[in-house]
Amino acid sequence: MTNRVVITGLGVVAPNGVGLEAFTKALKDGVSGITFHQDLKDLNFSCQIGGIPQISDELKSKYFTNLQLRGFNSSGILYGCVAGVDAWKDAGFDVNEKSELDYDTGLIFGTGTSGVEKFREAIYKLDEGNVRRLGSTVVLQTMASGVSAYLSGMLGLGNQVTTNSSACTTGTEALLIGFDRIQNGKAKRMLVGSCSDHGPYVWGGFDAMRVMTYKHNASPQEGSRPMSETASGFVPGSGAGALVIESLESAVERGAKIYAEVLGGEVNSGGQRNGGTLTAPNPEAVKRCITKALENANVKSTEVDVINGHLTATSKDTLEIQNWSEALNRRGQDFPYINSTKSLVGHCLAAAGAMECVASVIQLNEQFIAPNKNCEDLHPEIQKLVDRKRIPQKEYVYNFDVLAKASFGFGDVNACVLFKRFKE
Repeated sequence: MTNRVVITGLGVVAPNGVGLEAFTKALKDGVSGITFHQDLKDLNFSCQIGGIPQISDELKSKYFTNLQLRGFNSSGILYGCVAGVDAWKDAGFDVNEKSELDYDTGLIFGTGTSGVEKFREAIYKLDEGNVRRLGSTVVLQTMASGVSAYLSGMLGLGNQVTTNSSACTTGTEALLIGFDRIQNGKAKRMLVGSCSDHGPYVWGGFDAMRVMTYKHNASPQEGSRPMSETASGFVPGSGAGALVIESLESAVERGAKIYAEVLGGEVNSGGQRNGGTLTAPNPEAVKRCITKALENANVKSTEVDVINGHLTATSKDTLEIQNWSEALNRRGQDFPYINSTKSLVGHCLAAAGAMECVASVIQLNEQFIAPNKNCEDLHPEIQKLVDRKRIPQKEYVYNFDVLAKASFGFGDVNACVLFKRFKE
């Protein structure tokens, strides 16, 4: 017997909304969180726009003590802790530093890089010979598992506590790692998610690679254009998404609200073979990831109602749609509804998978499909495969049960998860 796994808590820190209420409204209204940033222009970036969540000092003080905030300079950890604590509270649990250690609950919270701002600050101090001025939290703020260390301490989690890192696939992979643990009875609950720092020292390498758009510095909200013929590269973003997942038995026992059920999924790699590279996907591996996810979730391809794609607004969007079409054996009017959260928040890198999983669950629970912004000029190659009405440009209310969410990351790594509307 394997345990059924459900979602009982959500938290999000996004460029277009911090907190569930604000983020949900932004999704429904198609509100973009992408803005112009003078510091990127001053540093001679080609792409001078990006998505950065707005967190005030007052909001920070609700999650961290003054002592914790002294010398704190890690945006990714900040975002992850806010989203994680919000998800924990949303699931009906208290945050109490004196609480009993909870051996039934663990945490898988991923990131790409951690504390880049803090690391840069530390380098300058070291170069000046001020090693004693680095402070006692430099290691915690810059180690990859910093976000997991902070969160598990805040919540007193005693099961597996781990940080994973798989580029853009990180958040979706974190959810599936937690899912496996609950399904196999090794934990009752898992807090899962991912986060990403913001700013030039995270985004600079992508600008140098010429994979970010440079055509919309004067019109930031038009910059992120997934599936568009005039897409010219992704817009960088940052933030965090978090979900509390637990066994159905545990959720029912404590009378928790249930957002959706996690049916299963698949994680794999294309091995940088058959067209796959460090930065491009192996199409066969992507299709295998999708079909194996369906198999593991016991879902027929015809039962997928909605897809929340990876869809970054690069030249690979057409290939992704082709992979979905071939893996599901569906096209035209038979193709599922599909959208890309990145049209509203940009590509939030390691945070993308978790943030988009939260967006997927919100849409499934509230029964709407968020609009695809900036997709008026649908790419001709995509039009050959997908009926135009299947890509909503405004909020679309629809009665649906199964949503597929996928993430495809640098290093040729893939993850796909199937969510289902929960019914008693």
